[in-house]
Amino acid sequence: MKTLHRKAALQQRTREAVSHHTGSTSRRKKKTSKKRQRGRPSSQPCRNIVGCRISHGWKEGDDPITQWKGTVLDQVPINPSLYLVKYDGIDCVYGLELHRDERILKLKILPDKVPFSRVKNMRLANTIIGKAVEHMFEGEHGSKDEWRGMVLAQAPIMKTWFYITYEKDPVLYMYQLLDDYKEGDLRIMAESSESPAEREPDGVIDGLIGKHVEYTKEDGSKRTGKVIHQVKAKPSVYFIKFDDDFHIYVYDLVKKSSC
Repeated sequence: MKTLHRKAALQQRTREAVSHHTGSTSRRKKKTSKKRQRGRPSSQPCRNIVGCRISHGWKEGDDPITQWKGTVLDQVPINPSLYLVKYDGIDCVYGLELHRDERILKLKILPDKVPFSRVKNMRLANTIIGKAVEHMFEGEHGSKDEWRGMVLAQAPIMKTWFYITYEKDPVLYMYQLLDDYKEGDLRIMAESSESPAEREPDGVIDGLIGKHVEYTKEDGSKRTGKVIHQVKAKPSVYFIKFDDDFHIYVYDLVKKSSC
């Protein structure tokens, strides 16, 4: 069973640079934390870096420079400067403008190859995608915590990993969920009794990609962002990238029409 304490490991590395994330419950599974965007406008020629291993420094404010390695998972079609990145040892997916963010220093494309691994049980993989699940984490002092969430898709590039998000923390994560399922740490929840029409409301799933959204927080302040992706397995569910954050948020825009 993976340990719960999603933020701690990364916060020790990036200190205040990652404390920007608001309202997230501390846990770990491998679940560590996240980080913020920074880099610089770049005139270097564009190259397809999807699937590449990368490294770079990270400098924010007066904090010391920290070093990062990861894998570029995808390039967002409606904003080609935005990439989805899975950093080593971090379980959430970051959305970063790798060539533009001024906090990213000395971005390098590494010669390392992303290990190729084939999903051995595609039937099980297809079974869990789109399903509501309970995911078991080990908390402090050996306690067990169940986190309800939804398996969204098989991750690109790193094919044995799956995108998942949680009710209590609607950020995009990725885990090797088939291993968790086999170990008994992932359980598919019973289907709800809602009708297919309620599950997939066709009238609201088109035309949202690229739309700007505004979200009002509990304190009344507002944040703006953009819809960047629609989840194929659950067409009412979308990825949102907010302007002031490096995380990818996952919302059902039918249920959360106030976003």
